[in-house]
Amino acid sequence: MLSRRNLLAASAASLAALAAGCSTTSVLAPSAGTGSDETAATLGAINRLRAEHGLPALALDRAAQRAAMDQASRMAAAGRMEHNIGFGANFLKRMKGMEVALPAAENIAAGQDSAADAFEAWHRSPKHLENMLGSSYRGLGVAVVRNPATGNRPYWSMVLSS
Repeated sequence: MLSRRNLLAASAASLAALAAGCSTTSVLAPSAGTGSDETAATLGAINRLRAEHGLPALALDRAAQRAAMDQASRMAAAGRMEHNIGFGANFLKRMKGMEVALPAAENIAAGQDSAADAFEAWHRSPKHLENMLGSSYRGLGVAVVRNPATGNRPYWSMVLSS
């Protein structure tokens, strides 16, 4: 039978281990999977869409690229599509930490085999389309990461920056 002291010590050790497992890094390396920058593959399509709506073209943004790769890596490592993965990893904190010019927006997707397919999924979604047509945005970063540990499913992230 465990004494109260041993039970408390075991609980503290468990909480410490749990907290350590929840820590995040500023940028997850492709060790969370195999990632690729897909900004160039997406830029033409998004700029055609924006031109159709009388909006200025977007340009490649290095900070947005890093933020997109970070988010795609987080999702691939976790094996789920969510904006907030990891302790303290909410959108605004991530964007500020990556020095993305604000305001910013993020579109995510999972399962699409190509940048064109991911773009089409975002285009068909009213909220994602609204992000792509944001008039204050000037920069773009798009990334995909596949992780063998979570089934090699492609996880996509698009970050739009001001």
